[in-house]
Amino acid sequence: MKRIQRDDNPDGIDRRGFLECMAWAGTGVLWTVTGGVLSSQAFGQKTMAPKGSLHFVQISDTHMGFNKPANTDVNGTLKTTIEKINALPVPPDFLIHTGDLSHTSKAAEFDTLDEILKGANANQTFFVPGEHDTSADDGKLYLERYGKSAKGRGWYSFDHKDVHFVGLSNVAALEGLGRLGPEQLAWIETDLKGQPASRPIVVFAHIPLWSVYPDWGWGTEDSAQALGFLKRFGSVTVLNGHIHQVMQKVEGNVTFHTARSTAFPQPAPGAAKAPGPMKVPGDQLRSVLGITSVESVAGKHTLAVVDSTLA
Repeated sequence: MKRIQRDDNPDGIDRRGFLECMAWAGTGVLWTVTGGVLSSQAFGQKTMAPKGSLHFVQISDTHMGFNKPANTDVNGTLKTTIEKINALPVPPDFLIHTGDLSHTSKAAEFDTLDEILKGANANQTFFVPGEHDTSADDGKLYLERYGKSAKGRGWYSFDHKDVHFVGLSNVAALEGLGRLGPEQLAWIETDLKGQPASRPIVVFAHIPLWSVYPDWGWGTEDSAQALGFLKRFGSVTVLNGHIHQVMQKVEGNVTFHTARSTAFPQPAPGAAKAPGPMKVPGDQLRSVLGITSVESVAGKHTLAVVDSTLA
């Protein structure tokens, strides 16, 4: 983990007062935030925060149908992911999948995902689209299968155990930064108006809602307006996928967190000529894939986020 306090970075990652964490491998980490200060401890330590009343698991970027050298068996690593989830001490209330379910938006890829997810010890899975789910047919098949009750191109909200969840779609633009668009932004404002400021909010979308690395399209161009609607809430957690690695930033009342993929890693920002599948030695692959577990903790205002690998 590294603590960075600089105000000379134009991409917004390292501005003064922000804290960014990256974790590529190793054991999972429990993050808790109190008064804007992030603290961490190794997953499995006896001093971990106690079990909370809310517990859900985020998976991301399963890329069903991918078969390149970075991972020739994405079905196998997803099955390992499900085994990891089923081995958790407390079964999750549900799963959240933050996009790129498929690699080429084919029905057979969605079929495979659905079949594997049937093995998860969870009552339900909530989805948002990734660009790989919408590129072939403008998201028609994705919406038919996973967005029947959603608005527009796949956005919606729901409440669970006094937490308000907001699923967003920011993958309409196939190149450059992600984009929410005016229709969805208007819906977000209306949706949040009815929520008390004391209610914890969890927002989840595929592309990060903060500027991770704009040169690679790792950010959402109109996210500032959406985040503005969240300023009055005391506890906001924003979960994303897309970049296939764990990064975290705390800005005021908002904790931003990106998840590992279950399929393949991508380079750290700027560490390669371009983003894309990154091949690692076979015996290291599962150490850079994983899941994110989120729970409310008794006596804590914010949610605790635990990342663990498939290793």
